[in-house]
Amino acid sequence: MQRSPESAQVKRGRLIAIGLAAAGFGLTLLIFYPGIMTFDAKFVYEDIGKRTLGDWQSPAMTVLWALIDPIAPGSAGMFLLTAAAYWLAFGVLGFTLAGRSAGLDALPPLLALLPPAFVLVGVLWRDVLFAVTWLLAVVLTFAVTDRPPRVRAPIQVLAFALCCLGVLLRPNSIIAAPLLAIYVAWPLQMRWRRTAVLFIPAIAAFFGLVQVVYYGVLGATRQHPLQSIMIFDLGGISHFTKENQFPVTWNERDTALLLNGCYRPTEWDLYWRLEPCKFVMHKVETEEKLFGTPAITKAWAGAITRHPIAYLEHRASFMWNFLSGSNLTMWVADIEKPNETVFPDRPAFAVLMVVHDVLKPTIFFRAGFWLLACLLILALAWRRRRTPEGAFAFAACGSASVYVLTFFPVGVASDFRYGYWAVLASVAALSALLSLARPQSG
Repeated sequence: MQRSPESAQVKRGRLIAIGLAAAGFGLTLLIFYPGIMTFDAKFVYEDIGKRTLGDWQSPAMTVLWALIDPIAPGSAGMFLLTAAAYWLAFGVLGFTLAGRSAGLDALPPLLALLPPAFVLVGVLWRDVLFAVTWLLAVVLTFAVTDRPPRVRAPIQVLAFALCCLGVLLRPNSIIAAPLLAIYVAWPLQMRWRRTAVLFIPAIAAFFGLVQVVYYGVLGATRQHPLQSIMIFDLGGISHFTKENQFPVTWNERDTALLLNGCYRPTEWDLYWRLEPCKFVMHKVETEEKLFGTPAITKAWAGAITRHPIAYLEHRASFMWNFLSGSNLTMWVADIEKPNETVFPDRPAFAVLMVVHDVLKPTIFFRAGFWLLACLLILALAWRRRRTPEGAFAFAACGSASVYVLTFFPVGVASDFRYGYWAVLASVAALSALLSLARPQSG
């Protein structure tokens, strides 16, 4: 297919998209450089120096960070990678839309400055890197849908690699990844029958990818992160049934706390490291040495089998809090000086914090709002799924919706960052759908 010469309008629009994305990247450096280190990120980074890999966090993130660390040591390397991928994705999206619809070149880079999206770009969390990675995958694929196969194929390979990287960063995305992978392979339109046929085999393939890369290629130590879910569920079921579901015996004080004082549908850390209930993991892991053994799995399965209603009550309570609660959004503590805020003398950061604090009580910092936004975009994209724009919107918001919903069975914390992919997917998909309603660029 021969491409027509670009008009002056298209060239101008593409320059605007590139310029805004470059300015956005510069603003990100001004506000956030060298990035905000979190405790999760610190644990990953420390594994580089220890030359150890575990599966509690993502060993793939540890290896990736080790590769870029010589270029920009410490938090700077991962921050620069995340910020560059973020602005590259929105810049490419604006560049692409400039060639398809008049007047939309500036929209994606401007939407990238929306606080729910922008305030997390400088925070070092694998959830942010995961979302940015998948955003770049779908945008790169969308950008080459009008190119000949010889040009499109290498970009599709790169996009599929980014999809796989996202799975390795966040294994619970295994169920959401097939929608993204199928789009990358067939980006001109989303066919429902093809998607349905390939969905389960793709889940199996991505599960196999995690097993092979984590434990075969990287040799990661099994630290049993799945049992953190089980501990949280056992605590929740114990609370709702008023019966101990753990495979241990508690004294009278601890029993009363376990059944009536410990449970909150917010995070499993209550049983791990927070007073007054960290006695739970101390006994299970340190005294009885049951964590990581089949005893926890057996107790968990038995509790769900005997008390399915209590399990659903616990999981529904958690999910409601995750979607609608005022949860942790932007990390601002200096982990080296926990009582201080990062960048205390940086005016640009202070301005961003004011905006963040004003908006945090609103629906814009609720994961449920962005899930609903994705579901609405899915409904709008359904009839347009046989167009490149509709397929893009369907893949982005479809994978984001499934991903957020995976936290119903596996979520152990309620932070806003766990819904971050839905934020980015909504913003990007909306831009693409709007292009269908605009005049074509000439």
